[in-house]
Amino acid sequence: MSDPIDDLLDAAESGKSIIKNRDILHFTYIPDTILHRKNEQEQVTQSLLPILKQSRPSNLLVYGKPGTGKTLVVKKVLSKIQERVERSNFPIKLVYSNSKNETTLYGLLVSLGRQLGLEQDELPSNGLAISEVFKRLLSKIEGGKLNAIFVIDEIDYLAQLVVKTGKDILYQLTRANEQLKQGSLTMVGISNDLTFKEKLDPRVISSLGEEEIVFTNYNVEQIKKILEERINESFIENSIEEPALNLCAALAGGEHGDARRAIDLLRVSGELAERQQSDKVTIEHVREASLKIEENKEEASLKSYPLHEKLVIIAIMKVNGSSTGEIYSSYKNLCKALGKDELTQRRITQMLSEIELSGIISGRLVHQGIHGRTKKYKLAISSEMIKKSFKDDLSLQDIV
Repeated sequence: MSDPIDDLLDAAESGKSIIKNRDILHFTYIPDTILHRKNEQEQVTQSLLPILKQSRPSNLLVYGKPGTGKTLVVKKVLSKIQERVERSNFPIKLVYSNSKNETTLYGLLVSLGRQLGLEQDELPSNGLAISEVFKRLLSKIEGGKLNAIFVIDEIDYLAQLVVKTGKDILYQLTRANEQLKQGSLTMVGISNDLTFKEKLDPRVISSLGEEEIVFTNYNVEQIKKILEERINESFIENSIEEPALNLCAALAGGEHGDARRAIDLLRVSGELAERQQSDKVTIEHVREASLKIEENKEEASLKSYPLHEKLVIIAIMKVNGSSTGEIYSSYKNLCKALGKDELTQRRITQMLSEIELSGIISGRLVHQGIHGRTKKYKLAISSEMIKKSFKDDLSLQDIV
């Protein structure tokens, strides 16, 4: 009977693999040709063109659901501009940051500052007031006469940080040019949330959305073409069965129009096929990969929540199907058990609405006759998933 470890190691050493280039299946890969996004590429390019004519472009907002090619297109346009910047005497600085990767507003601004060239001694990783960090960013732009384009991906997360901290940094960023005597700053915001502007200060909306571009969902046929293009470059010939390709496109296109999800599904399916020593990706591999990705996504989402959001989720787990008041009471008990100060019921009610948007919990309005209406929440995922996700958090081990 053969040893499974040796089988896998032998296959790796012999070069037996159906995937010939994994990088092409990663979400950061920018293909030479971005299919089905010709108009959007033209619109983003036209919006940013003034920077090459030594003028400040208008602030730009790019909308669309996840996996519709927003970041891909913006990054490609920026890379093309960057190639030409090196042939220009006009000092241009292109800066990219993803709000979702930064847990604090301070961290996001430091990330932008580092790309502008601010070192640790000029901009420490902590300890300054937000207003001082912003002042140093502008000072760097003005001192170097830089014409900066700040691309902030998933800007809806920055909007949430602004609400939580009470800092009007988005307003300051969009009005920065009023303070700059030399150089300029253009904001490009990329958002998955088509309604996120509704949560912003009206002053921010008028200055941030000077130009807007909406990316529509891909359809199933378009996703299939995108997958075929990636398969040609990343897999050996004839290693994907046609029904498996169709299912990948259907699962991602039919529900979300999400090309990134389709490519992830293809990659994980290929990895599963390799692990099982199969020379082809089948429908069964795609179905198995779909379940695996869904589980991983939920776990990653749960782990990313700050402490009090985690406590709210645990509170719901303990009193599943309960009203806001009952959940708040359970939450307070958890805070007491951990020796933490509790947040107000109003803030917890806001948190419940935010967590509901993620799909981890679901809420429904219940009529109570003369007592009016109340909203009751229950888990949309299993308790086991929550326990598994929180088990490594030392502060929660005694209460999960």
